[in-house]
Amino acid sequence: MARQVGLPVKVVRHWSDVGVVAPVGRTAGGYRRYDTAGVARLHLARTLRDLGLGLGEIRAALDREDGLSEVAAAHVEALEAQIRRLRTHQAVLRTVTRRTTHEGLALMTRTAHMSPDERRKQVHDFLTDTLGDLDVPHFREGLLTAGSDLPEDPTDEQVEAWLELGELVAGGELRPAMRRIAEYAARHGQGAQDSAVAEEMRALTDTWTARVRTAMQAGTAADSPAADQVVADIVAAWLLSRANTAAPAVTSDGAAARTLLHAQLTAAAEPAVERFWQLLCVLGGRPAPAGIAEEGQWLTTALRANPAPGARNARLEILYTDDTDPWPGGVLDAFTRVQDTVGTLVRATAPDRFGLPTPCEDWTVRDLLNHLVWENIIWGGLAQGTPPTDGHTEDHLGDNHVAAFETAAARARDAFRQPDLLNRSFGPAPGRRVVEQLLVELLVHGWDLATALGHDRDLEPDIARAALPVVREIYGDLPRTAGGSIASAQPSPEHAPALDHVAAFLGRRIPHC
Repeated sequence: MARQVGLPVKVVRHWSDVGVVAPVGRTAGGYRRYDTAGVARLHLARTLRDLGLGLGEIRAALDREDGLSEVAAAHVEALEAQIRRLRTHQAVLRTVTRRTTHEGLALMTRTAHMSPDERRKQVHDFLTDTLGDLDVPHFREGLLTAGSDLPEDPTDEQVEAWLELGELVAGGELRPAMRRIAEYAARHGQGAQDSAVAEEMRALTDTWTARVRTAMQAGTAADSPAADQVVADIVAAWLLSRANTAAPAVTSDGAAARTLLHAQLTAAAEPAVERFWQLLCVLGGRPAPAGIAEEGQWLTTALRANPAPGARNARLEILYTDDTDPWPGGVLDAFTRVQDTVGTLVRATAPDRFGLPTPCEDWTVRDLLNHLVWENIIWGGLAQGTPPTDGHTEDHLGDNHVAAFETAAARARDAFRQPDLLNRSFGPAPGRRVVEQLLVELLVHGWDLATALGHDRDLEPDIARAALPVVREIYGDLPRTAGGSIASAQPSPEHAPALDHVAAFLGRRIPHC
């Protein structure tokens, strides 16, 4: 019997003792004997046991003719409850592997075990408390309606969304961000939108985000003069829409239009609120809208850097008319020295260091090397009149980073040595400013590379001292925002090397500072 059903003899004996299967007799020696019905019963009992049923449940199912389906149904329900608990625990632990603190784990564990009603109450209480007595009935109603649509039996994705939502609600960023949007809506009397207006706003959002993405993919910096045309295109579409609440007083691109558009974007561009809406969509079983926080940061930065048509260009033209050369030995000689110094660092970088982090946020050493090659390509190509057709995000290193840098550096140097290039016009800028731009880029990113590799950061001290007033003049009035080219200035010790001061002004954290 034991061999036929694949169970130990002791288990067969025990199951016989508790009534799961009964022998039909005994041998002369006292051994229990079973018939074919007993074998079939024991096979089924083993199957039910493998599915997790207890012996009492198994016996009840086998003893009643209709008991099997009833017991199976009850066990299915118990298993589903257990699966839900395990799925929730899995989501908590999966989240812990990505990021959290001890306090965050405790919070997630508490929120994971909330009932659907408790989840709805938490969202409702958060929104009610945040909005307070603000007169925004349609805004309030929309949020509360979305928050009431939480699932009774969440999927894996919804469990993870709920855990993230719990962290977001408990954190300190969402509440003030939500309050700012609600206050803006209250100030401007924004009420319910009919379907036509809502569709128009969606179309306008699609238009400006697509235009910004194109600019970003092309490597256009939000705080550059090139961003001015992107802003002008977006303002032209905005002026004709009902988002232009200043019409008919404001009907053309100018400071007034850009100021109002900036205010609207700033009020709406709250990443925490955007994420809150996305999570509510996941929990409600609705498609989550694509995030546009990055595009919003780019456009708000571009509006600040270009507050009126041509404003940034006008500021730079004043700089371009200054024909003094502050660089030791002249700008071309200073550039050559810096390029050689950076080339030495590039040659000293072994491939096994490529994965190291750098002072440039989110860049590894390999990313930084790729950017150094690109800077030589773009500015050298501009000087030759043949700007590259590929983008800055593409791989410019290949399999030999040293050869890639030296090839691009040599072409840039040859381009800069063309007769009278320093005085040639490149748009509103003279050629010496093109050389100066690459000089500064190589100098600062050379500091990044030296820092990442643990080398001496005091590169070309006399050139670095000359660079500080130049970078302050060029970049001093740029917005230090998430969408901009430059982070907020950092502190640097008074007696730090000159290049540390330049790097700190451009947003780098100085080691041991």
